[in-house]
Amino acid sequence: MKNDHIAKTSVTIKADTAAVWKAITSAGTIKKYLMDTNVKTDWKEGSPITYEGEYNGKTYKDKGVIKKIEKEKMLQSTYWSSMGGKEDKPENYNLVTYELESKDDNTLLTLRQDNIHSEKEQQQAIENWKAVLRKLKAVVEANENHPA
Repeated sequence: MKNDHIAKTSVTIKADTAAVWKAITSAGTIKKYLMDTNVKTDWKEGSPITYEGEYNGKTYKDKGVIKKIEKEKMLQSTYWSSMGGKEDKPENYNLVTYELESKDDNTLLTLRQDNIHSEKEQQQAIENWKAVLRKLKAVVEANENHPA
């Protein structure tokens, strides 16, 4: 069975690419918009990346590898969820790509997730990512208006 469904969504954030980049590569900021997740990595290509936390009372440890990182342009990593019900093997990893594009004084952030098995799973992924990007936008824009 070919897993050719792709979840894609985007958001325009009232901030420059540097501010958005910082938000997607800073563990402290990620925790604010990604369900209180603790992210660990050194942000280098080929390095592992882990996501740990608790969701609906269950602890999880998700993981992947950073495939591509271009400062203020693209962050791409594989991703496997311990709660996804799939065995931890290469064919069950998704590729998640964040792309940043400067638009006037704003940043267009586009997110893609591949290797999705069904239309239902695709719709769930899109809804989940839309919620994450809404929170990310709110966190970045709040920081832009009230810098620490």
